[in-house]
Parts: sequence; C-alpha cells; structure tokens
Amino acid sequence: MPFLNDLFVNLSSWIHGFLAHFLPLWAADLVMMLFTIACLIAFAVTTIIFINWLERKVIGRIQDRYGPNRVGPLGILQCVADMIKMLTKEDITPAQADRLIFNLAPVMVVVPTFMVLAVIPFGRGMVAADLNVGFLYIMAVSSLTTIAILLAGWGSRNKYSLLGGVRVVAQMMSYEIPMVLSALGAIMLTGSLSMVSIVAGQSRVPFILLQPLGFLIYLTSAVAEVNRAPFDLPEAESEIIAGYHTEYSGIKYAMFLLAEYVNAFIVSAIAATLFLGGWQGPLLPSYIWFFLKAYAIYFVLMWLRGTLPRLRIDQLMGLAWRFLVPLALVNLLVMGLVITLTQRKGLFSLVLVSLVANGLIVAAVVIIYAFAIWRRRQVKVTT
Repeated sequence: MPFLNDLFVNLSSWIHGFLAHFLPLWAADLVMMLFTIACLIAFAVTTIIFINWLERKVIGRIQDRYGPNRVGPLGILQCVADMIKMLTKEDITPAQADRLIFNLAPVMVVVPTFMVLAVIPFGRGMVAADLNVGFLYIMAVSSLTTIAILLAGWGSRNKYSLLGGVRVVAQMMSYEIPMVLSALGAIMLTGSLSMVSIVAGQSRVPFILLQPLGFLIYLTSAVAEVNRAPFDLPEAESEIIAGYHTEYSGIKYAMFLLAEYVNAFIVSAIAATLFLGGWQGPLLPSYIWFFLKAYAIYFVLMWLRGTLPRLRIDQLMGLAWRFLVPLALVNLLVMGLVITLTQRKGLFSLVLVSLVANGLIVAAVVIIYAFAIWRRRQVKVTT
C-alpha cells in the first residue's frame, strides 16, 4: 500500500533524477515544470470526457431514459465522438464582432482553469505548487473567468450574448462573496490559506462536522458560481439562446464547454479539500480518497441539475444578497466565537459546541422565515 500511495510522487522524483543526470539542475526543473503543465492539461481533457459521459448517464436515469448507449461500451465513447465533431466544425466569426476580443475570450476562459489546478492537492505530496496563499490564489485567478465571459458576450455584438455576459458579472460577483465567507471558517480552523495545510488540519476530524452550515453555503454558492442549474441564467437557452457563447462554434465553443465542466469539477475538489478532509482516509491510496470525495460532491451537482427548475433572475439575486450573504456572515461570527470559547478544551468540545451553534443558527433562520411568511399572510388577509 505505501508503494501505491506514493506511486505518482515516486514517479515524479524518478523522472526528475533521470533528467538531472544529463541536464543542468535549472533545465531539469524547467522540463519537470513543463511536464507537470502537460499532465494537468491531459487530466483536464480526460476529466471532461469522463464527467460529461457520467453526467449524461446520471441525468438520463433521473429522467427515465438511457443516456449515451451507442458509441463504445455503455456509450463511453460518445463524448469522444462529440469532441471530434466540435473540433472539425467550421470556425465562424460574425461580421460585426470585435475579432480580437471575440477570439481572445475562449482562451481567457480556459487558461485560469488550468492555473487553479496547480494548487489543488490531489493526494499526499501530489500538488503542483503548494502556495501559502493557495485559497486566495484560487479566488484571484478564477475571477478572471468573469471578465472573459463578459468579453465574449460584448465582443460578439449580439444582444442576447451581451445579456448573458452581464448576467454572468452580476451572478458571479454576487455568489463569490458568500462562497469566500463560507470557506473562511475552514481557514480560521487551520490558520493557513495553504490548501495542503487545510487538508493536514483535518487529520483528526473533517471540517464538515465543525462547519456543516458553511459547507451548505459553499456548495450553493459554488453551483451558482459555475453557472450550473438551477442557477444557469447566463446560458438560459429558453430565454437568451445560450447566452454569452451563442455566436461561438467549433473549437471555440469546445473551449467554453471544457472550462465549464472542469470548473464544476474544481469547485467539487475545493469542497472536498476544505470540508471533507481532502485526500485523507484509511486503507485506500490518498488520491483514490480525493477523487471519491470530489466525485461524490459532483454527483450532487448532477442531481440538482436533473431535478430542479431554473430560478428567475430576481430569485437568484435575492437568494445571494438577502439570504446567503447574511447567513455566511453570521456563520463566520459564530465560528470565531466557538474557536475562542473552546481553545485548549479538546476536540470533543470543539465539535460539540460547533454542532450546537450551527443548529441554533438553522433554528433561528427557520423561525425568522416562518414569522415573515406569517406576517405576509396576515397582510394579505387584512387587505
């Protein structure tokens, strides 16, 4: 088992040592850096093929149909056939589009996705760059996607594309706030922004037991952040003809699709890292545990997409600013008080007080909303 657990780490060390025999150390480091980048790109492409097939099969079962079942065993090669079809389609640029911005936007969407993968620990020692500001780096780099999508909508010179781009800015900026606030609880518990340190801080207990409410806020915000149903307003096909990428075809459209699916996997991987202990687990190799947890969360995203209808834009914005942001602020304040009160009192006290505090917050929210609904009904009766 130690051999399997450190398989990729030992393989990386062996390749670096082999290169150091006939290359200067700086050159060996440069080759290893390029090799790591190539591995991350290959992983992203492989991931989109698998999760696209998995999502179509799962949603097919939810909707009482088979899903892909023709090309390859169990239809697993259907995604490969779709990818070949998109790569061979004609690349069209609208006559009135801003050619520079129109062609640059798909690249700007994909590049931040690969950059975020660099700081995610896929297993023990399996991280391309262990930054001491890892989470801050993820938030900073992923925010570039918002600008890229807005440029795609504006550069297309299409009113529906522009509307989809504007919706992206409103939605992603709104939901990024509660997402960051919910993750701060895990950062407070470890005292570090490093993703590796956050995983190491969960060696005794996963943070989902200390921050169940923070986990739910993060998951809700993350679904909206990556424009997944029921928060897929920027792409709303029935309203704005697929939104910001309406005018894109061929490989450019494939790049938007690649970024969308890989970003959905990334938010699942970040949730697994922050709240589920990351790669930590018994018996199985660390990277197996990481992918089991990440795909379990991604299954929830597929489940939501297959069951819930799309929200209206006013409901979407109201959920962020009137519910998630205040709830995340209260949760952060309570978490700070819990950490202060349970210092030097043991792990059991921390878990118990955290669960009680989260239960009280949920109870308070239920009471407040029940009272608000009752008041609204009373007003209707009197009028």
